[in-house]
Amino acid sequence: MNRRRTPRPHPPFPRPRIPSWLPADPFVLSLLATVVLAALLPASGPAAEVADGASTGAVALLFFLYGARLSTREVVDGLRHWRLHATVLACTFVVFPLLGLAMGGLVPAVLTPQLYHGLLFLCLVPSTIQSSIAFTSLARGNVPAAICAGSFSSLAGLVLTPLLAALLIGGGAAGFSAGSLTGIVVQLLLPFLAGQALRRWVGALLTRHRKLLGLVDRGSILLVVYTAFGQGMVAGVWHRVTPAALAALLAVEAVLLAAMLTLSWYGAKRLGFARADRIAIQFAGSKKSLAAGLPMASVLFGPGASLAVLPLMLFHQMQLMVCAVIAKRRAARYDGPVGVAAPGGTVSAALPAGAGVEASAPTGVAPRTVSVAGRERR
Repeated sequence: MNRRRTPRPHPPFPRPRIPSWLPADPFVLSLLATVVLAALLPASGPAAEVADGASTGAVALLFFLYGARLSTREVVDGLRHWRLHATVLACTFVVFPLLGLAMGGLVPAVLTPQLYHGLLFLCLVPSTIQSSIAFTSLARGNVPAAICAGSFSSLAGLVLTPLLAALLIGGGAAGFSAGSLTGIVVQLLLPFLAGQALRRWVGALLTRHRKLLGLVDRGSILLVVYTAFGQGMVAGVWHRVTPAALAALLAVEAVLLAAMLTLSWYGAKRLGFARADRIAIQFAGSKKSLAAGLPMASVLFGPGASLAVLPLMLFHQMQLMVCAVIAKRRAARYDGPVGVAAPGGTVSAALPAGAGVEASAPTGVAPRTVSVAGRERR
C-alpha cells in the first residue's frame, strides 16, 4: 500500500539581518525622515514663523523636563569619585576642543568654513547620558560612574558650551553672535533650573510617565531639526554642500572619534584607573549628545543652524556604530561575573529612573544591574 507523502512546507522567506555593528535606532531613522521632509516641504512665510515659535517652546520644555528628572542626590553621591568625573570633563571640554581647533588647518583644502564651524561646535557639546550608560553596562564597566559623569557633563555643558562657542567660534559662524548667550540663559538654563526647583512636586509624576515623556523628548528634537533644516533649504545653504565635502567631513569625523576613543582609554590607564572605570571614561569621554547639541545650535546659530548641526548628526550615528562594536568586544573578553568595582568597594546599582534621558540611546542596548568586580582576559 502506497502512502501519500505530505509535501513539506517551504521554509519562510528569510528575514534580512541587521549587522551587529549597526544599532537599529528608530530615532535615527526618524531624524533622517525629518531631514527629507524639511528638504521637500520646508516651512516658509507665516508657516515658518509658527514653526520657529513652536521650536522655541519645544526646546524650553525639553530642558525643563531634563531639570525635573535629574536627581540632585545622585549627582551629589557621585562627587566621591571626583577624579573620574574630572577626567571625563577634561576629555569633553578640553581635549575635544583642542582637537577641533587643530582641524582648523584643514580649511579650506578639506573642509569648507561652514562645515568646519559645525565640526568645531560638535567638539564643544556635552557628553551623552543614556547611551554612555548603556554601552558602559554592556561592556561590564562602572555604570554608577557613567550615570554621574553624563549628568555632570550635561550640567557643565549648559554653561561651558555657549561660552566656548563664543570664545572659539564667535562671529565667524553664520548666524552666531555673543548675544546668543542671552538666548541660552532664557531658553535653556532658566527652564532647566525651574525643572530642578519643581522636581520635588513633579518628579514622581514624570517617573510614572517615562515612556510618554520620551516621546515628548524625541518630538521636540525632531521639531528642532525640521525647523533648522527647513530654514537652511529656504536660505539655499544646502546648494553649497557637495557630496565630496560630505565625504571629507565623514573622514575627518572618523579620525576625530578614533583619536578620542584611543586617548580616553589609554589616558585613563596611564592615570591608574581600574578597568571598569576606564570603560566609563572611554564611553562618556568620547561621545557627544545629539539631544543637547541640537537645541543649543538652534539657539546659538539661528538660521545658520542647519549646517552647524550636520556634523553632529553624522558623528552621532558614527559613535553609536563604533561604540557598539567596542562594547561587545569588551564584554566578550570579560571573564568575571557581571558587575563593576565602584570607588570604595563593591556596589550593586541599576539605572535609576531619574538619571536623565538621552534621545540618542541605541535600541536594544539596555543597562543591566551590576554587583561584583571581575577581570578582563588579555
